[in-house]
Amino acid sequence: MSTETNQTPSTTPSEASASASPANDGPSGGYRGQGGNRGQGGNRGSRGGNRGRREEEKPDDGIFEKVVFINRCAKVVKGGRRFSFSALVVVGDRAGKIGVGYGKANEVPESIRKGSEGARRNLEPIKLKGDTIPHEVLGEADGGKVLLRPATTGTGIIAGGGVRAVLEAAGVHNVLTKSLGSNNANAVVNATLDGLRKLKTFEDYKVLRS
Repeated sequence: MSTETNQTPSTTPSEASASASPANDGPSGGYRGQGGNRGQGGNRGSRGGNRGRREEEKPDDGIFEKVVFINRCAKVVKGGRRFSFSALVVVGDRAGKIGVGYGKANEVPESIRKGSEGARRNLEPIKLKGDTIPHEVLGEADGGKVLLRPATTGTGIIAGGGVRAVLEAAGVHNVLTKSLGSNNANAVVNATLDGLRKLKTFEDYKVLRS
């Protein structure tokens, strides 16, 4: 009986390890907590968000810009393939001025930037009649042919792809179109631009006849 009473208050090795386990879990739990602090990545995300907001705060020049087509070109070299990109960009003030630019670079954002800068340098005025075009016209460029017809208010822009981008940038709201030639993006855009260049108002014809 005496031996039993002496063994009762003593702690077994398993109990000692069990009692020590919470202390061992403490640092690991702390590490988990620090893992939670890895939400500092969230802070990095917030800094990225701040950069985005700063970009939004830049003054708007009122120029409409749209990327019509991005092409990727692969060049096979000894070490593998090298890629380059080209972007076709249309810009306009939606009030009678339109420009088309073509940029090439090794990265997509850089090619878009070059195309946008080129289009802004080449802005040219076109003749409109209210929210439509003065008369029917056929634009041609390379293998592209685009027919443009005036439409009444409420019709909208009946066009797609590069034709719609050019007309939206120019400020045309009601027009009927038909692509009659190549489906190449460059050809279609340049054909549409050629048609807009040919537009003349009644005053222009009056001056020519006088």
